[in-house]
Amino acid sequence: MSDFYQTGVITTLHRLGRPSLERLEGELLHFSRTRPVALVLPALYSEFEGPAMPRIVEELAKVKYLCEVVLVLDKASDKEFQRVRQFMAPISGGVNIVHNDGKRVMEIYDTFKRNGLSVGERGKGRSAWLAYGYVLASGKCDVIALHDCDIVNYSREMLARLCYPVANPNLDYVFCKGFYSRVTNKMHGRVTRLLVTPLVRSLQNLGGEHRFLKFIDSFRYPLAGEFAMHTDMARVNRIPWDWGLEVGSLAEVYRNYSPRRVCQVDIADTYEHKHQALSSEDPEKGLMKMTIDISKSIFRTLASEGVVFSDGFFKSLSVAYLRLAEDTIMKFEADAAINGLEFDRHEEAKAVESFARAITLAAETFMQNPMGTPLIPNWNRVTSAIPGILDMLKKAVDEDNR
Repeated sequence: MSDFYQTGVITTLHRLGRPSLERLEGELLHFSRTRPVALVLPALYSEFEGPAMPRIVEELAKVKYLCEVVLVLDKASDKEFQRVRQFMAPISGGVNIVHNDGKRVMEIYDTFKRNGLSVGERGKGRSAWLAYGYVLASGKCDVIALHDCDIVNYSREMLARLCYPVANPNLDYVFCKGFYSRVTNKMHGRVTRLLVTPLVRSLQNLGGEHRFLKFIDSFRYPLAGEFAMHTDMARVNRIPWDWGLEVGSLAEVYRNYSPRRVCQVDIADTYEHKHQALSSEDPEKGLMKMTIDISKSIFRTLASEGVVFSDGFFKSLSVAYLRLAEDTIMKFEADAAINGLEFDRHEEAKAVESFARAITLAAETFMQNPMGTPLIPNWNRVTSAIPGILDMLKKAVDEDNR
């Protein structure tokens, strides 16, 4: 972003001038002596058959300041696991791969179940959570960074800018969220543009200003999958396992830390990865499933803060959201026009109508079961319930990687 304007309750770190990647990486190498950095990569095997992973591996092979790289591999056979080990071999220092479908790791999941701990369903949230456990078990790193494995235009500068605010001991940040423009020949990021921002602001218009809503509204891209955090967060924060992962994770950061210690950083001029289908007729797929889970996460967080919801409130919210989202479309149409981008007003309107239905479905589910929170227990609770579980996890992963 070309501005230097600070807004909201968190710090925004902009891209100003032409920052030197060599300087950033040199300083990070120095910081890593006292604040070692681990990188977590949640991945499906199918992503190794796409265009993104070869570039990501090529870029990460040039990074010298990482202490540890942990890749959580999902939906892979034993043979595919071995292929991925060879694929990741160029990265210096080696990569520890958590084989989610392997016999040893499946035994770890069975151990959780036998001890009455629900760690959620298969997905990015559970994979990230298990990787945090491995980093904690290793005990080598003070900072954990995470990014997705489907970034087609990946650059190691993204990682450097993401890690810098938390790794730098002179800056007192414990959590840093990445942001970027989701733009090609048109605007992407519909769920952020047309759901999260209008929904959060509609909730504030109806119910008054709330600290959590102000916190969420301070992020330029609250659904970005890229962040860095102090390792202690992995011990105390709970991880949502559904599509509410990003908003739910921000809710945990809000709950446990002061906004003064939270920042967001511009990590890329553009960002391109796979796009989800709208699936407007199926609430169990695509963006519809995502928007329902995100909405439920926001409602449940507000309820935990003492906000009282009613059927009447949710009816008013549906109307308020629809009006504000339609006004938002006009703003993006003008933004696209001045920049010469393609803009399909009909498709944008269809998305808003689908999101309005999703909010209604989320409200109905919430009213039926306000306590149904899909959060994985934090690692402090897990280690209390199962002493020695971190050692068991580390042994399972290490043996898989021998």
